[in-house]
Order: sequence, then structure tokens, then C-alpha cells
Amino acid sequence: MTRERMDRMKTYSITDTGALREMNQDYFFASDDPVGNLPNLYIVADGMGGHKAGDYASRYTTQRMVASVSRSPGEEPVTILQEAITTANKLLIEEAAEDEAKRGMGTTLVAATILDGKLYVANIGDSRLYVINRDIRQITRDHSLVAEMVRIGEVNEADARIHPDKNIITRAIGAGEDVQADFFEIDLQENDRILLCTDGLTNMVEDDKIRDIILSDAPLEERAKLLVSTANRNGGRDNITVMIIEPFSYEVKAC
Repeated sequence: MTRERMDRMKTYSITDTGALREMNQDYFFASDDPVGNLPNLYIVADGMGGHKAGDYASRYTTQRMVASVSRSPGEEPVTILQEAITTANKLLIEEAAEDEAKRGMGTTLVAATILDGKLYVANIGDSRLYVINRDIRQITRDHSLVAEMVRIGEVNEADARIHPDKNIITRAIGAGEDVQADFFEIDLQENDRILLCTDGLTNMVEDDKIRDIILSDAPLEERAKLLVSTANRNGGRDNITVMIIEPFSYEVKAC
């Protein structure tokens, strides 16, 4: 028997309200097929705001991102993602200005595309992207008050997980006209798995446990659902969104 690599990605996404919240303000988009000039596109967003405003912010931003990417004449992934983020941010601010109920709404955003074995990532806020192989690597950098405190040594990682201000973010779509995303380029290796998620997962499940579940032999769908159920068993204090991407799939063939 031989294992032959197939160049068809596998993706599974799931979102859950969590154990305590009444409304799900997370939103996601996943396409293994081309969107405009990008060969694929993956987005996870975590909205914030008053009654239904957070739900609207994450959904509207994601939809505007997809629309912008679809129309973009650009060829470079980073340029296409940057233009889409700028457009979505401008439109969300305009929406908020026209409706009192939506004032102050915003959303985190993590977006990714894979081209020629390279992963391109854009991030604003504290939703995350990980690459998991033998270990687990957080690629994105949280834009949050507590993450900044960790970086300058005011608190350690363990205390950060239970810090009362850990949900205060320092960047968001909709927070201002001059939105700044972080961009990352990663050379993917054989057997890499990619995880996009909101903080409803990472605040409830330790990275090592996430790695163990992702690397298990269970079907992709079951692994995603297990991450969600584990977060809920640990308290489920927020909405939970999980997107797992396997860039390389394998087919077993008889010799």
C-alpha cells in the first residue's frame, strides 16, 4: 500500500453559541475554490456591540470582505486582503453612523489564503490562526490589552488566561478609519494543519489540548466538533468558532 498526496484541501468549519450566551456574534466564511483572484479564502470574525450589533458587524464585515476579494483586479494575496479589509472597515463605519443601534459595533478578523504552498494571513483583534504539526504554533498576534501586558512582561501567560481585562481588544474592524492589520507569510510543510478560531475556543481550551485533538485520527468533522464540546465542557463562556484546514490530503492506494 502507498500513500499518494492529493492537492485537494479539506476544510471543516463550525460555530456554536456556547454554554452561556444567548446570541452567536461569530461568523465565518470558507471556500476551497477560487474567490476572485485568490485560489481559496478563509475568514473568521468575532463581533462586538449592543443588541444584535455584534452579530451584524461580523457578518457584514465578512460579506464585504468576500465581495471585495471577488472584484479585486489585484494579483498579490496581501494586497488583495489589505484592500478588502480597508473597504470592509470603511463600509462598517458608515453603517454604524447611520443607525444609533449599531454605534460602537466592531469585529475581530482573521483571514487566510493558500497559494503555491504558502499561507498568507491577515489579522485584527484576538481571533487566532494556528499551524499545527508536531507542535502548535500561534501565527497571529493578539491585539488585546492583556496580550500587550504579556509582551512587556507585566503578566505571565498563566495569569493572562484569567485576567479580568483579557477581553479588551486594542484593534478591531470598525474602531477607526485607519485600521491596521498584521500580515504573515508561512511556508507550509507536509502534514501541517491550520486552525482559525475565536477566543471562545482559546479562552476555554489550552493550546496543548487543541494540538492533541487536531492531531488525532478522528475524521475532520469530529475533531472540530470535539474542540467545540471541550470548550463548552470547560465553561463555554463565549461563542465558539472553529475552522480546520488540511492543505494536503492523502489517498491510500494498492501497489
